This record gives sequence, structure tokens and C-alpha cells, in this order.
Amino acid sequence: MKFRSCLAAVAAAIIACTGDALAQQPIMIKFSHVVALDTPKGKGAEQFKKLAEERTKGRVKIEVYPNSTLYKDGEEMEALQLGSVQMLAPSVAKFGPLGVREFEVFDLPYIFEDFAQLHKVTEGSVGKLLFDKLQTKGIVGLAYWDNGFKDFSANKPLKLPTDAKGMKFRIQSSKVLESEIRALGGIPQVMAFSEVYQALQTGVVDGTENPPSNFYTQKMNEVQKYFTLTEHGVIEYAVIANKKFWDGLPADIRTTLEGAMKDASKYANDIAKEENDKALAAVKATGKTEIIALTPEAKAAWKKQLIPVHKEQEARIGKEVIEGVYKATGFKP
Repeated sequence: MKFRSCLAAVAAAIIACTGDALAQQPIMIKFSHVVALDTPKGKGAEQFKKLAEERTKGRVKIEVYPNSTLYKDGEEMEALQLGSVQMLAPSVAKFGPLGVREFEVFDLPYIFEDFAQLHKVTEGSVGKLLFDKLQTKGIVGLAYWDNGFKDFSANKPLKLPTDAKGMKFRIQSSKVLESEIRALGGIPQVMAFSEVYQALQTGVVDGTENPPSNFYTQKMNEVQKYFTLTEHGVIEYAVIANKKFWDGLPADIRTTLEGAMKDASKYANDIAKEENDKALAAVKATGKTEIIALTPEAKAAWKKQLIPVHKEQEARIGKEVIEGVYKATGFKP
């Protein structure tokens, strides 16, 4: 009996030690995104990793995968829903194909004049409403991250909207962006971000739309002769998590991560304009791409051509969502 008691005690001790060891294993979070490290989103992801690991004292470990190194652009959303990756920071345009079309309000041309107007939406009731709609898809919305205002690039000067007629433009998967390009008389081509450089290089597409930071870090200036400062739209990101995973975190860990995300988001959004200004200067310095600044008259012509897309896409996005943005920003169509 004594021998059996000793064996039982040893077994209990082994189980207890094993349990302690497992309890000490860090919670692993794979955080995937499609852009380079040296962009507002890339730097924001690294800042979140730093803050999260520091504040949880090693209880959480973040693995950041930039530039589609873990999943291709078109595969990452499914991976998140399946739980293969725990966090993503996709463009909000990705939620349209997922069935949450209201997010495509961010794709409407010239709906935001500046970052201040954009933040009135992302930090207000409309932003919260949109995140709530992700819950049924098994997704939790954590934060909105700015990338910047988009400009058109091409291998011919685009000074007026009529200059884009007949050209093939790479876009993200978005019916709103398709309408935008067609409003210019162009041909929209949906394509993964990682494939754009080669497509431009080989002439599969003639041009694209990007903030300067994406344009420069993806070296598109090597294969595009002109970059026109249309500032016709925004690329906005949403940092999201697998809902089952996020809800299953220990409460104290989740609270700490929410605080880290809040501070990382402020950091990422604070540097967005600065990073794009630096990238634009860098593009200019290479001498490979001519920067075209629009006159007030030319800018008005672009707006006149593109703003009718708002009405055209009203049924798809939802009139109440569009009007909610108008109310928040003071936009008058």
C-alpha cells in the first residue's frame, strides 16, 4: 500500500508540474498582413507586437507576417475564419466579398476630404455599426488603421479624368471600385496586391491606385512613369481577430491586448500622413516617376466625374450608411 501511495504521489506531482509548464506556455498570435514593414500598417503591426509582449510580460507572443508571407492576399480572410491565423489587418474593401457590403462606403470616391473627416467616421457611431456587422462572420473588429489617400499611376499622364479612358487599372475586389474605374471610361482589373508589380511590368494592367507609401514600398515607381495626385479615395484597414479565439482569451489578457491595440492604433494613424509624405518625396527623388499635381480646375473635373458613383452604389452599400457618413463629415453631394 505504501508503494502504491508513493507511486500515486509521484504521478500527481508529475501531472502538477506538467500542468504548470503548460500554463506557462505563451499564447501565440499569428498576425498577417499584405504590405511591407516600412508602411504605416507595417509599423503599426510591429508596435502592437512590442506593446502586447511587454505588457503581458511574455504571456503573449505575436508573430507578424508582412507582405503576404503567410497567406496570399485572397486567402487570408478564410484562414482567419478557420482559425489558422488569429489576427489580420485587411483593407476594409475585403469585407464586401465577405457579404458585409456596408464597408464599401470607404471605397466611394471623394467622400473624405482629409484624415479628420475620416476619423469622424471610424471613431464614431458608423465605425462601430460596421464592426458590429462582422460578428456574424466570426470576426471581431479591433481598430481602424489609416493608410492614406489614393492617387492614380500610369505610363501616360493622367491630368484630366478623360485621360484614363480605355486604360486597365488594377483594383481591389470591390464593386464600388469597379464603378469608379468605369466612370472614368477605364477597365477595372481585380488582382492580388502581391501580383501588381509584375502585372504593371508586363503590361497586364496599365495603371493602379495607391497611397504613396504602398506605391513606393512595392517599387511601382520602377514600372510607372506618372503618379497623379488625385487623392480621390482612401485605403483604410481594419485590424480584426478570430472571434472564437478572441472571446476565449483570459479576461485580463484580452483587456491588456485591447489597451496595446488602442495605443498601437494611435501610433499607426499618427504616422500615416508623415509616412506618405516621405514616400512621395522618395518617389520624386528617384527621378523615375513624374509627380503630377492637379490644378483646382482639374481636381474639380475629377470630382464631377466620380462623385455620381455615390448614388449609383447606394442600393449596394445602403442609403443609411452613406447618409451616416455624410452627416458625420458634413459632405454635401
